Amino acid sequence: MPKSLDPHTLVIFGASGDLAQRKLIPAVFDLFRGDYLPEKFALLGASRTNMTDDEFRQKVVYNNEHFDAKGQPDEKVKAFADLLFYQDLASYDGEKDINDLGKRLRKLNKDLGVGSNYIFYLSTPPSLYSTIPPALAKAGLNETPDGWSRLIVEKPFGYDIESAKQLNEEIQTHFEEDTIYRIDHYLGKETVQNLLVTRFANGFFEPLWNRNYIQSVQITAAETVGVGTRGGYYDGSGALRDMVQNHLLQVLAHVAMEPPIRADAPSIRGEKLKLFQSLREIKREEVRNHVIRAQYTEGRTKDGDVVSYRDAEGVPEKSTTETYVGMKFFIDNWRWAGVPFFVRTGKCLPMKLTEVVITFKNPPQAIFSQYDNYAMSCDNQLIIRIQPDEGMALEFGMKVPGEGFRVKNVDMDFFYRDLTKNDVPDAYTRLLLDCMKGDPTLYARGDSVEAAWDFVDPILKAWEANEVPLYSYPAGTWGPLQSDALWSGLGNGWRNPTSSLTAEKHYTKL
Repeated sequence: MPKSLDPHTLVIFGASGDLAQRKLIPAVFDLFRGDYLPEKFALLGASRTNMTDDEFRQKVVYNNEHFDAKGQPDEKVKAFADLLFYQDLASYDGEKDINDLGKRLRKLNKDLGVGSNYIFYLSTPPSLYSTIPPALAKAGLNETPDGWSRLIVEKPFGYDIESAKQLNEEIQTHFEEDTIYRIDHYLGKETVQNLLVTRFANGFFEPLWNRNYIQSVQITAAETVGVGTRGGYYDGSGALRDMVQNHLLQVLAHVAMEPPIRADAPSIRGEKLKLFQSLREIKREEVRNHVIRAQYTEGRTKDGDVVSYRDAEGVPEKSTTETYVGMKFFIDNWRWAGVPFFVRTGKCLPMKLTEVVITFKNPPQAIFSQYDNYAMSCDNQLIIRIQPDEGMALEFGMKVPGEGFRVKNVDMDFFYRDLTKNDVPDAYTRLLLDCMKGDPTLYARGDSVEAAWDFVDPILKAWEANEVPLYSYPAGTWGPLQSDALWSGLGNGWRNPTSSLTAEKHYTKL
């Protein structure tokens, strides 16, 4: 049970949409059944769909396939549904609509005693991120004399460095930076948070976590699905914007940042910013040798046959939008000087997973090299599986019983499911609770968002000018062969895992 939360109302703009039904409403219910919500609480959905309160409850609770009430008595579900209300809007930024929203909030306070504390969640198209905040401010909802207002903004936060700076400026005109919560659900994943604990709470990891002992770091985020019917939306984004600029750079920050002075928001977010500022710039003329982009062609994944990206619904016939990115880069600071970092992400790959692989350097002298299989058996790797089946595995060499000194890799592993009898909390559940507590530690700060865009912007410009090739890879494989060349002279290459967390050196079989 957390510290007592202030009474408040959670307002979800875009409440009739997919994200609200799949993630947000189920996350709030998780908080409700865990007794984490304050005694005085209301959720007000707002969107352009005409609905009554009861129709909204039916849609997002009783008829929602993503709402899991298994094992919960009917009266518990009804008690939760009774906390949900709905306000239809002709537009999200119309003066009358937002004023009516304010009146509804005041009525909820009068009827339920939820106070004048508000969380506004923008689960809307990004085009509305710059229009809703000024409308809220004009109605006096961005700050209240006897309460607080917080704003949660979904990704994507900008389309490039210029638009990110402009969006920051527009929102910060109406909301103070410490009330803006830029959500990245990857930061709500337990294993991402555990990266900090693994590093800074264990005396045997942190002394080795540097250029003297680490050979390389790789981060993989793989999906088995293609773009499906969302090709029109995805084609305006691509893998670099959709995954690398936000999710994977945030994971990188947890892997590579310096120790914060304290485990609080200013300290942790400050170290993340320093890390992003230490990323060595990939100049436009260097993009060809550091970043590989590709599209999937027809093939077969574990989900079945897949048409090529350009044949997907809504995708232009000659689209150059990437569905795969592989890249190498360096961090120019004392800890990481000379250590190569590799990041890749893609759609229609053999399995769905996100993991970090830390490869440690070999001992300076291979005294057992005369024995069979030594060269292929002595990789020391720490594998951190973020999803699915969250856990960690450490690979190291041990002597094979018998004569001589034959060495074989063995594993020590840990799974989060072994740590608790309960399910690992969903990322949105954790992040919503943090916002309710007023804790922005796991949310992105404006200057860090801009620093991340600064890093990827030269890559985007080189691609837009068609200065580098666009490769292809069959659906169901681990990406284009050209991505392997990024490792030339720098290590053992990508780890292409199976569903097992522990050591598997071969490609996944479908």
